[in-house]
Amino acid sequence: MTMHLDHALDILKSTGVRMTPQRYAILSYLLESMTHPTADEIYKALADRFPSMSVATVYNNLKLFIEAGLVRELKYGDDSSRFDADMSEHYHAICEQCGKIEDFDYTPLTAVEHAAAAHTGFKIFGHRMEVYGVCRDCSKAVTH
Repeated sequence: MTMHLDHALDILKSTGVRMTPQRYAILSYLLESMTHPTADEIYKALADRFPSMSVATVYNNLKLFIEAGLVRELKYGDDSSRFDADMSEHYHAICEQCGKIEDFDYTPLTAVEHAAAAHTGFKIFGHRMEVYGVCRDCSKAVTH
């Protein structure tokens, strides 16, 4: 479940972050996007409205949002990081052909964390799981 923009703005305000039009646009885009965009995709989507904004500005603001706990960075392989404003416990299905990422809910696999702690002695803070396959669109393209 994605948080509402007003709640995200309250969190930023409470951490002393000044809200600029660019920050507002980046955060709004992320909260509305279901595509887990890259920084470059965010930049391209907002470039017309903010011609003076650079990719570095997008990266810096994403870093700020990550530190505030509003966004998570998804690093998969060598591709560019993708960003997700849905901070709820959920997992990702990733298409190996087009790179599309879709969210899916499943009971959190806390047993894995407990087993890891028991076997390693680590203090476990969380885990990440993704499944790989071919999305519906790519499957249709292959069969036609």
